[in-house]
Amino acid sequence: MIKRLELKGTPREIGEEHGRAGVKEIQNSLETYEKLFFGYHRISWKEARERALVHLKAIEAYDSDLIEEMEGVAVGAGVDFEDILTLNARSEIALTGRKDIAFADGCTAIAVTPPASQDTIIGQNWDWKGSQIDSLLLLNIEQSDKPNITMVTEGGIIGKVGFNSAGVAVCLNALITDKKSEEVPIHLGLRAVLNAFSFHEAIAKVKDGQMASTANFLIASDEGDNRTMAANVEVSPFGIDLLPNPEGTHVHTNHICSRSLMKKITDLNEFKYEDSMVRKQRAEQLIYSALKTRPAINEDCFKEWFSDQFNYPNSINHFPNEKAPEHRRSETVFSIIMNLTRKRMFLCVGKPSSHQYVEVSSHALH
Repeated sequence: MIKRLELKGTPREIGEEHGRAGVKEIQNSLETYEKLFFGYHRISWKEARERALVHLKAIEAYDSDLIEEMEGVAVGAGVDFEDILTLNARSEIALTGRKDIAFADGCTAIAVTPPASQDTIIGQNWDWKGSQIDSLLLLNIEQSDKPNITMVTEGGIIGKVGFNSAGVAVCLNALITDKKSEEVPIHLGLRAVLNAFSFHEAIAKVKDGQMASTANFLIASDEGDNRTMAANVEVSPFGIDLLPNPEGTHVHTNHICSRSLMKKITDLNEFKYEDSMVRKQRAEQLIYSALKTRPAINEDCFKEWFSDQFNYPNSINHFPNEKAPEHRRSETVFSIIMNLTRKRMFLCVGKPSSHQYVEVSSHALH
């Protein structure tokens, strides 16, 4: 089962406890990405650290608390600050460049809101290297002047997939593209979204080219009394595109959907049609079928959808594709479902087709 850490205090104190209690998972992350950067890009760890440092000035201007927390993680884990910064900038190092060497963590992200469902539910399968299951951490973070957070992440990375006590949640779809900037790495953007008290604040944290690379953030917010919304927000160094759906269903996988962003960025996903687009259309088909045949969409629907194996191995429940280049072989490492209306979360470590979801309690639920 995933290691769970209870973190609270100042950003540095939160980071130090993350580093101390999650040192094993952090070391696994460092080993994984050192091998990946060199194996696929021929980038040494020294060069990867240098590439990460170009983002430091932007991060300091964006939110110095993020620097404090990463410094704390480094101290707690007994590694260099640059090592932790590199983990948090790993998407910028890995997801831009030529398509024959770029690699990505894939996923299928889904959200439903009224009128499609009475509840606001958001979740995803996170597809990546199977070995990273040993790097997973479940973080419960209590922080002053910011919402409490429950988040699933890789050891050493301080922003990823989760929700907060203000009813804001975020999921991630990695996108492989040809351009990046020296602005804020997307994983720190995810943390900024989880630090937000509202949908408005979350959007303000990622717009206007503040993100260094391209990704999709599926963001949902439930303020109670049927005040709720979700939208796919494709972020990039050139700004964002907001892709809402008034019908209340939202799906994203691993290709750019925004026509405006595609004018500025090239999508390098060579499996766009046989993998990413199929997963997206299959998820939309499953949702449509549920709307026609089920009395209501609930967490059980999400569990079925995330277990779906149509188009195996490139299914929503993803398996390694032995026909794909090694750098593009990924599988479902964890699955998360967050019901923001009923304030509950379910987590499955491993593939949903062969592992069970467990309900997770959290300070962020209250």
